[in-house]
Amino acid sequence: MPKVTIEDVAQKAGVSIKTVSRVLNQELNVRQQTRDKVLAAMEALNYSPDPVARRLAGGRSFLIGLLHDVNVSPYILDVQMGVLKTCRAENYELLIHPCDYLGNLVPEINALVDRLRLDGLLLTPPLCDMPALSQALHERNLPFVSIAPGEKLFASGAVRTNDRDVSAGMTSYLASLGHERIGFILGHPDHKAVGDRFVGYKEGLKRSKLEFDEKIVAQGFGSFESGFDCGSLLLRQPDRPTAIFASNDEMAAGVIRAARQLKLQIPQDLSVTGFDDIPLAKQLSPALTTIRQPIRAMAESATQLLLGILRAQPPAEVPMIPCLPQYRESTGRRNNASGRH
Repeated sequence: MPKVTIEDVAQKAGVSIKTVSRVLNQELNVRQQTRDKVLAAMEALNYSPDPVARRLAGGRSFLIGLLHDVNVSPYILDVQMGVLKTCRAENYELLIHPCDYLGNLVPEINALVDRLRLDGLLLTPPLCDMPALSQALHERNLPFVSIAPGEKLFASGAVRTNDRDVSAGMTSYLASLGHERIGFILGHPDHKAVGDRFVGYKEGLKRSKLEFDEKIVAQGFGSFESGFDCGSLLLRQPDRPTAIFASNDEMAAGVIRAARQLKLQIPQDLSVTGFDDIPLAKQLSPALTTIRQPIRAMAESATQLLLGILRAQPPAEVPMIPCLPQYRESTGRRNNASGRH
């Protein structure tokens, strides 16, 4: 059976080949009635566009890149799934490119874009917080959208969540359980948006009329090991915290391990909360109270924003996509026998 061509679709829909091409490329200057006719013809003929011919005709690669740090975090799979879902629906191809943000990044990405003729890029932390990379992409006029950046820098657009407000709420929740000494473990310093969680923590203390104490704040680096080290440090203090809020779930898991080594029960002696709601959060015993990041929704929204820019559509206002607290068994009311007050 001969392969169905774009000419066949045009003939069945009663439109020009150029109009079919515009529909395939999601261009705006096509009436909805005409678009519906072309889509119906494509479905009736079971037409699949030839990607090579499409690239030649459109003068574009219809290929976008997703950049993430080579030290893969658990959330990166959700990012990939969100981007892939949108790309498939919009007939775009996706290149997933892990890279070392501590390496010679700008020449690497410039070479990648030149070699594959990428139409645009999606940047994840900490890559989206690197001024040199953003500047280089801006100078070559390449559209790019940042997912959860600390600052917008030169990005064509950005998608964010409410790290600050939801962290303030989680801190207030711990205070409502009677905890007066609530420790905090900072996230990796190169992930700028994670710093909003610390700002929210301090706001939550203020709302709850609790004093900020830098002695129960420790610098983590996002890993289980750093969470264990920070937890051990905080929990060995004479006036230790009775609750610890870690900037991500991996570090929260490290805190739980440190608490158990010190013969502390959770949540009877120590309440622990994290951030992200990775699969590990439910698998821990007790299950971890945490904050669910809308990673997949953010990735979908960022991809739609980038593809809209590539089609020269008027920029849509991207809403703040909220995180949601997940209250589980790792938090409980303060035991008055715990710690010293």
